Amino acid sequence: MEYKSFFEEDKNIFHVQSNIYFSQCNANKDLSLHELLKITSDIAVEDYRQRGMSRKILKDNGFGILVSRCSYRIHKWPKENQFIEVETWEEKPQALQFMRGYKILDENKNILVSGKSSWLLVDINERRILPLKKFTLRTPPEFCIDLDCDKPDKILQPEKSELWDTRIIKFSDLDANGHTNNARYAAFVEDAIPEEFRGRKPKDFKINFAKETMLNDKVEIFGFKEENKITFLGKTPESVSFEAVISY
Repeated sequence: MEYKSFFEEDKNIFHVQSNIYFSQCNANKDLSLHELLKITSDIAVEDYRQRGMSRKILKDNGFGILVSRCSYRIHKWPKENQFIEVETWEEKPQALQFMRGYKILDENKNILVSGKSSWLLVDINERRILPLKKFTLRTPPEFCIDLDCDKPDKILQPEKSELWDTRIIKFSDLDANGHTNNARYAAFVEDAIPEEFRGRKPKDFKINFAKETMLNDKVEIFGFKEENKITFLGKTPESVSFEAVISY
């Protein structure tokens, strides 16, 4: 099968056709959560690259764009050897955050996954967050598309939680930015899921990134489980690293 990538005519909606491969699936034969994050973050980067804003061009202008929050609704889990078409588009910015939407469709254009994410503009030299008005490489969009998923907003933590896992950041967790790739945190979450939930299919997944972790950092993963929801908190000795919630 031939896979294509293209922009919709007169729209800034970017499409990428692909396949779900065996290595992207979990033990339940569904697309894993960390591969879902890879797919959506990679298509966002490729969208910008094809619009003339590659990582190199961003770097040459002193910019970095880092994912801050993600929220997904899984209408039907993508499976091994399934054709998918992933759509993404940039939306009207909110405060200090770029906004982006996603759809993952099957070969009949049925929605498998819908999602939203927010991204921060940073000064890569001074390592600080910048106001979006500093980013003049493109005209910001003025539209939003309603999707059947939660907003990528704050995750409320329970008053009590238990230590479920501890991770040491290894070299294979790092990306070209020198810190832990955002998709790895979803893998940390997956490994911390209590056994009685592992056979269940999540309906919603949200993850928020607070502070980067580096090589050899220790991340303690705390969790709190309810009947149809699990909340996670990842912490280093210095600060909160990430928060996540899975709803069933």
